[in-house]
Amino acid sequence: MKALIFAAGLGTRLKPLTDTMPKALVPLAGKTLLQWQVEKLRDAGITDIFVNVHHFPDLIIETVRQNEGWSTSVTISDERDMLLDTGGGLKKIVNEQLKTINEPVLACNVDILSNIDIKALIARYESTGLSQLVVSDRKTQRYLLFDETGMLRGWTNIKTGERKPQNLPSSITNYRQLAFSGMQILSPEVLARLNEMTQEKFSLIDFYLHLCETNSLTSPESPLLAYIPSNYRMMDVGKIEQIQEAENFAKSLS
Repeated sequence: MKALIFAAGLGTRLKPLTDTMPKALVPLAGKTLLQWQVEKLRDAGITDIFVNVHHFPDLIIETVRQNEGWSTSVTISDERDMLLDTGGGLKKIVNEQLKTINEPVLACNVDILSNIDIKALIARYESTGLSQLVVSDRKTQRYLLFDETGMLRGWTNIKTGERKPQNLPSSITNYRQLAFSGMQILSPEVLARLNEMTQEKFSLIDFYLHLCETNSLTSPESPLLAYIPSNYRMMDVGKIEQIQEAENFAKSLS
């Protein structure tokens, strides 16, 4: 299994730190965010890792070189000419780097720290053969909607009342609302469908909703399953005022 760490974002909410560095290199408890993610993947047995870059790309490339990929093989996907978002970034790697899509890819955000057991996530993928979206019951405004079998059916914004896709049934009371956690394992079958998205820049959520819309909502073959980790703790390191809290959270993961 290969992995992709999304590290190309501008990190605007982490200014002024990100005025001089990419968010991937923001330090927490003696490690950069990128190192935290690489080592967690490595410790789960994944050593073939892609990292996409855009903001201060040369700093990330040099840091990876100096640390010899933290004992992994890190391949850089360069987005300095255009920031492609999560879906576009993965599509670029599939088309330019993988060539033959014969194994799954675990994709995660560089700025989300958690205590997830990645080996358990991989085991769930291997036992089902279906893509796994890491989700939780945490409170938010935007939720993915899953049916009673754990299959993804849509998305909603509970503040605005917006729902997607358009063919989602008017009543969603039978769907479980779960918050996305920025990590997923995508099967080769799902990766092969990325090219159905004709635009260069798009999010993985938009891609997932495209799959919901183009698959029958009553079909048991929906390709995306909810994965809810046990005793899950996570933190999105997204705001400068949260840095001390993030430092303490990172220390609790050591």
